[in-house]
Amino acid sequence: MNSLYPLKFKPIFKDKIWGGQKIRTELGMDFGNLPNCGEVWVISGVEGNESVVENGFLQGNELNELVEVYMGDLVGEKIFDKFGNEFPLLIKFIDANDWLSVQVHPDDALAVKRRIGQGKTEMWYTLGADSNTQLISGFNCEMDKETYLKHLKESNLKDILNYEDVKKDDVFFIPAGRVHAIGPGMLLAEIQQTSDTTYRIYDWDRVDEKGVGRDLHTDEALDAIDFEKKKSYKTTYKSDINSTNEVVKCDKFITNIVDFDNTIYKDLEALDSFVIYIGVEGDTILIWDDGEIKISKGEAVIVPALISQIELIPKTTSKLLEVYL
Repeated sequence: MNSLYPLKFKPIFKDKIWGGQKIRTELGMDFGNLPNCGEVWVISGVEGNESVVENGFLQGNELNELVEVYMGDLVGEKIFDKFGNEFPLLIKFIDANDWLSVQVHPDDALAVKRRIGQGKTEMWYTLGADSNTQLISGFNCEMDKETYLKHLKESNLKDILNYEDVKKDDVFFIPAGRVHAIGPGMLLAEIQQTSDTTYRIYDWDRVDEKGVGRDLHTDEALDAIDFEKKKSYKTTYKSDINSTNEVVKCDKFITNIVDFDNTIYKDLEALDSFVIYIGVEGDTILIWDDGEIKISKGEAVIVPALISQIELIPKTTSKLLEVYL
């Protein structure tokens, strides 16, 4: 009988007004005739954009179908009990050739109230950044709803936003409710809840070839925004070589970074969760009892929950993001 194995999926390419060419030039993915590619979804359970397996005997099956069939063996018993047949995380790579819209995402409570599924907490890991690259995360001063609305009405929202300089390997955690925007020159991996709900607040006065701007959602965003100013917006973490280092831990996901040049043995049995490995540098061979699979920069693999022991062998010095619930 065929048993579950680490799964790779066909990439889902997204043409975006702000997208560039780095998905092709730096990650080696062919996005065909699209003029640009702003996002590639490498693991998705989002309705209408479900990932399709590209390796092994399950090739051609959609991810959520496999969750329905294999249940806890694939995702972990506690996770299947909570999320049912929907895979709970969405993994993307994003190439920003221009500013993304200033936006915010709802939390779980607001999403339930509005009947739009899950909220959207996310994090970014920077694979590369051009010189002078910046992003927006949160506010640069003490903020409240009235002050925010005054700046929005007077079209000077940019004056109250917090800009952060960005370099390779930087991490930013973006909980639901935090106003944010990715800036031009960034190539990043995004880990998020399974949700495609985005409330655009400001889109830099852009218009398409017909002179039409994208829709804004300023009213919907108002109840979603967390107005509290934070002391720091960038995530600090250790990256000790040949060890697993925690980067982000929240109730939506845990992300570690594995930076290594020697074989690492992993015991995953106690997690009761699938584990996603995302290649952000170099090439890695992942070995389990029944076989092996290569993870290159720009690829992601789901290791099913029933696989308890694996080896990670770097072909050169490599970095992986390790994600689970």
